[in-house]
Amino acid sequence: MLLPKALISKNPVTSERKAYLAARIAGVFLAACIAVPMKASAAPPPAASLTRSIDVSASADAVWSAIGPFCAIKDWHPAIATCSEIYAPTVRTLVTKDGAATFVEPETARNDAKRQYTYTFASAPIPVSHYMATIGVTPRKPSGATITWRGTWTPEPGKEKAAMDALTGIYESGLDALKAKFAK
Repeated sequence: MLLPKALISKNPVTSERKAYLAARIAGVFLAACIAVPMKASAAPPPAASLTRSIDVSASADAVWSAIGPFCAIKDWHPAIATCSEIYAPTVRTLVTKDGAATFVEPETARNDAKRQYTYTFASAPIPVSHYMATIGVTPRKPSGATITWRGTWTPEPGKEKAAMDALTGIYESGLDALKAKFAK
């Protein structure tokens, strides 16, 4: 920024200089306040969602004891080879059996009394942002349980179908494996 010669002196703290700098800073601040909301107001693609459920013959408590631990997904999802977990906050890292994909998923909520947990993607090879999913188990009368996997996300523009297909495959293959596991 160039200052007018009248404002340049050996004593840089003149009242004229303070006023000039305050006006310049206010102008920059005002420009930023106008520019940021304009950029933020660009509408993101519409959010997408997916819900899949299956009924199993096991009790809700039995199902939750098998799928409730955050890293238990490696024991029941056919695509997952390994799961490592860190705590505070709880984050799991999943690696697929073919080694081609890694998912880093922070757990954002857990309610063992309701038999459900919620997680997001910190990183994943699926073209989405703002992903949030909940896996839960509810008792079914007169016996058995229902397992529900529900997610919402914003797909990357032009990749809506790829995102939906990938997440549908993940949910359905996992739930199919659970149905087979609890059919025994």
